Amino acid sequence: MSGGTRTSVRGAEPSLGDARSAGIDRLVHALFARHADDRRHDVDRQRYRGADPSTDFETYLARTYALSWIACLATVLPTFLVAFAVAPDVSVALASGLGARVSLAVPVVPPTALAVCLSAAAGLLVKRATVRAGGLYLRWLVSARRTRIERTLPGAVRYLDALSSGSDDARTLIAKVAENDAYGGAAVSFRKALNAARLTGSLDAGLRRVARDTPSRDLLAPFLLKFRQHVSAGDEALAEFLRTESRLLAHRQEHARTRARRYLKPIAELFVLVLVLPALLVVAVTVTSVFAPDLSRLVDTPVGTVSPRAVAVYASVGFLLAVGLVGIAATGALRPVDSRTSYRRPRGVRGTLASAPSNPASASAVATVPAAVAAGWLAYAGYPLVNVSLLAYVAFALPVGLVAARRGRIDDAKDRRVADFVYAVSTHASVGRPFPEAVATAARETDLGVLRDDVADLAFNLSLTTTGDGGAADGDALGASGSGIDAPTAGSDVRAAALDRFVARVGTPLAARTVGLVAGALNAGSTVDEVFETLQVEVDRLTHEKRALRGAMRRYVVVGWVAALSVAGAVAAINAGVMETDRLLALAAALDAPFDPELVHPELERFRLYVVAQATMLASGWFAGAAARGRYGALLHSGVLVAACYVGFVAIGQI
Repeated sequence: MSGGTRTSVRGAEPSLGDARSAGIDRLVHALFARHADDRRHDVDRQRYRGADPSTDFETYLARTYALSWIACLATVLPTFLVAFAVAPDVSVALASGLGARVSLAVPVVPPTALAVCLSAAAGLLVKRATVRAGGLYLRWLVSARRTRIERTLPGAVRYLDALSSGSDDARTLIAKVAENDAYGGAAVSFRKALNAARLTGSLDAGLRRVARDTPSRDLLAPFLLKFRQHVSAGDEALAEFLRTESRLLAHRQEHARTRARRYLKPIAELFVLVLVLPALLVVAVTVTSVFAPDLSRLVDTPVGTVSPRAVAVYASVGFLLAVGLVGIAATGALRPVDSRTSYRRPRGVRGTLASAPSNPASASAVATVPAAVAAGWLAYAGYPLVNVSLLAYVAFALPVGLVAARRGRIDDAKDRRVADFVYAVSTHASVGRPFPEAVATAARETDLGVLRDDVADLAFNLSLTTTGDGGAADGDALGASGSGIDAPTAGSDVRAAALDRFVARVGTPLAARTVGLVAGALNAGSTVDEVFETLQVEVDRLTHEKRALRGAMRRYVVVGWVAALSVAGAVAAINAGVMETDRLLALAAALDAPFDPELVHPELERFRLYVVAQATMLASGWFAGAAARGRYGALLHSGVLVAACYVGFVAIGQI
């Protein structure tokens, strides 16, 4: 089905944006593609094969070089502004210092030339760093893809083990795993193997090709090679291999998770170093730069007059926000792929409004309206642009975050009831009851809480099948669908549709990775008792992993909040105790430092420090919230911190 979608997309008319992007690609390819032949990029070329590329390596490298030039030019201007402000003093100091060491007269370097040289050096350094970052990004892509594969392969092998008790051949087993998105990277690799098998006409060749190209050299590649060997040895040998491999991979996965939890404390400490220390450094530099009058003088630029100190402060704010975004990505990478919940907004305005109280995706669409209204009113009322942006963000983030938090609690309750449901069905199936009857009995006799209506709906849909395993549809259903469909096939279709509907109604990753796999195992010929015995083990394992993940991520939440409150408290204390003209004069006299009251405006300096504090609130909230509940949690935590910071600074009269 996915293949058909891809074909239709490729066959569609290219849009204006696609044509423009293709034109830009041709331009940068003509300018920079020659660098692909350099020997220093040989390692990058090898990595690119394992990164699942969508374009050729020359195009990727040309884009990287084009981006490096853009970064270079973007660095040159602010660097020149800062360098031009300090260049006169630096030139004089450099000439006097060299003149004292040599007997010859050392001329003073022209300040403009010195500023140009410094800005050019900074730009070239950033350009080289960008190209280097492109190579590191490839390595990160390969590592991320390897991680996605190795996180999902144990579950995929357990599913293969459950399917192997039936009568399907090896190609069908792989196809059933490949079509299940719950297995993420492993499913993608299996789809690649099937596609290669279709091209070559041999499953063996497809498995060998994927084993050759996969970045998971220590896990997926050996598994695929052993799998193809056992396929040729017969069904019993394959089933025994999958059973053994399933246990080994589960044991390996548990050890990997234990090792990962050991690194949580160092990573949290690293976040403190990367975010809190730069934020405090920015505050310290902002305060001490008050005693450097040259940094406060306005400099004419093509976009207007600006002081070098303002450029430095707001560039630091941009850095803090970038650290927060990296924090979201880092915590997302630590979170297992199969534990991430995504929400889709229904089509139509009416459906979006109806689902807004329970669907974060719908709530995010609806919340843009009050956020825009709040921004317009605040701007009309004369609030500074920074506060307009921050309060509009709060008006958007808090409602969406609260809806996501409420939905998260409901999903947690559903996951607990899914475990109860699986145990109840397993108990009834173990005494010989057919699958539909076991589900119906569990729906009647078990307290399933928030899952009660969903299980009742599943029982009703399964009642359309009437054979012992639910393998045949009732006469009315068959008569309506036509006599050309045999009973076992129709019953399997009804059962699969009922289970798919149940998983969609529950809407949690745990349901997709457990109940969602029942239909495939039953259709493969496995008995209900065998399937649910395997399912109990899977539910217990996933529940344990979820609790361990929640406990591990709590450390990040605490670190994010402590970092935010520490910086906000430090800024508030400095604003209240230092940023006054008389206190700055006294401090300058005590330090014997120059101070020009006409160039320093304490109210403006307090506001700049407030902006630094709010940037820290955003970055820390993103980090803490992403650790707690993903990107919607990032909205909630950052919204609360920004609102608290604003209220606190208003309450003490600092803004």
